[in-house]
Amino acid sequence: MALNGLSLSLQFGDFPDVALHRAALPRHSVTRWLRHALQSDAEITVRIVGQEEGQALNRDYRGKDYATNVLTFDYTQEPLVTADLVLCAPVVAREAEENGKTLKAHYAHLLVHGTLHAQGWDHETGEQDAEEMEAYEIEILAGLGVASPYGEP
Repeated sequence: MALNGLSLSLQFGDFPDVALHRAALPRHSVTRWLRHALQSDAEITVRIVGQEEGQALNRDYRGKDYATNVLTFDYTQEPLVTADLVLCAPVVAREAEENGKTLKAHYAHLLVHGTLHAQGWDHETGEQDAEEMEAYEIEILAGLGVASPYGEP
């Protein structure tokens, strides 16, 4: 594969308003967002789930009994990034509305965020790491024509 070669599986669970989320996530857009965040070749599954599945995964794998916006299951980083990115549709929709973002723009941010986690970036290891990851997200999103998700220029 060429640099930023990507094998993508895009999956949607069975939940209310799934058509709205499918419309916000055309395969070509998801591919573009992930490739911009990748530093190497990758095999990534993106799964969009409902509230119940999102909460069960977060509880079972992180010990947190609530649905969160994105979960990253990273398996390998070299020679190939392999990961599952699971996004909880109702949480993503609620956050987008609360923050005055389009659903598509919020998905772009969360997919870039999850892809960085899959490559070893971690914003929970300290303030400097968080600032570096946030700055890199802003840079990647700007290259995609997406405004900063953090309200900065």
